[in-house]
Amino acid sequence: MPYGLPYIARGQRIGLLGGSFDPPHAGHVHITKEALKRFDLDQVWWLVSPGNPLKDRGPAKLARRMAAAREIMDHPRVHVCDFESHVGTRYTAETLAVLQDKCPQARFVWLMGADNLAQFHRWKNWQEIMARVPVGVLARPGDRIDARTAKAAQVYHHARLHPRENRLLSRQSAPVWAFSNVPMRDISSTEIRKNGYWPKS
Repeated sequence: MPYGLPYIARGQRIGLLGGSFDPPHAGHVHITKEALKRFDLDQVWWLVSPGNPLKDRGPAKLARRMAAAREIMDHPRVHVCDFESHVGTRYTAETLAVLQDKCPQARFVWLMGADNLAQFHRWKNWQEIMARVPVGVLARPGDRIDARTAKAAQVYHHARLHPRENRLLSRQSAPVWAFSNVPMRDISSTEIRKNGYWPKS
């Protein structure tokens, strides 16, 4: 496959976890493994972005974040890639459009933490994202109530699966989303940087 992507069999269900991963940590690993199980995915791809348009501060160099991500996420069904830097996309909606064009045989699912759902309506063309792919939301500490009352959750209330149906998410046609409460590790990239465990260089 081009752009360093792994082989994809027709109909494979692939979760996409995007972010700056600045730095990647055990919480990312945990939600990835939970997503594989709870949404019945064949693979999960970490899309390590060149930068986050919603953040003022630029992340560490991409090569450093990629190396750290590959070191911490060692799983045969998880692939770490820098797809966005290869194709020049900046926003998730753009990235999904290119991925679907390059990999028409795949069934993609966008993955996010509940903290991202709470601000999802601020993402560029966020409704296009909902129209393109199923979305799987995994709850993080303290974010469960806020996420359920988020603007995106209210607008797409009709498209939410019942929790008993979450494993069917990747087989549904967008717009559809699922919210999964999981035991989460209370850790974040922001806290790691604040505590000095991820120096700038």
